Amino acid sequence: MKVLLIKDVKNLGKAGEVKEVKDGYGKNFLVAKGFAKVATDDVIKEWQKEQEKKREQEAAELERLKGLKERLESTTLKITKKLGANGSLFGAITNHDISDALKKDGLDIDKKLIHLDHAIKATGIYEADVKLGHGIHAKLKFEVVGE
Repeated sequence: MKVLLIKDVKNLGKAGEVKEVKDGYGKNFLVAKGFAKVATDDVIKEWQKEQEKKREQEAAELERLKGLKERLESTTLKITKKLGANGSLFGAITNHDISDALKKDGLDIDKKLIHLDHAIKATGIYEADVKLGHGIHAKLKFEVVGE
C-alpha cells in the first residue's frame, strides 16, 4: 500500500514523502491516527497545491516583516518619562514602555518581542532588539526624554 505522509513518522519518513508500507500498518495505524493518507493521484496533487500555497504565504509574510524591519530601523522613537529631583528617571524604561510608544506610532509590537540589554534609568539615546519572526531582527533606536 502506498501512503503520503502528512506528518513526520519516526523510522519511516518525513511529511510529504510517498512510502510503500504493509496494508495493516498503513490502514490501522498511519491513516487511522492521521499520520498519512492513501497515496492516490488526487491526494498527491492536493498536497502539492497546499504546499505551494504555504510557500506563497510564507514569502508574503517575509516581505511584510522586511518592510516592518526597515520602518523600525529608519525611525527614532521618543519616550518621555518623569524626572526626579536629582535628574534621574522615576523607575526604568521597560519593553512595555517601548511597546506602548510604538502603539502610539501605529505599530502593534508585542512587548515580549522587544529585548533590552540592561535597565534604562537615564535619559539618552538607546537601542533595543526587536524579534519579528522567521529569524528577522530589527534594531530600534529610541530616545528617552525627561518631563
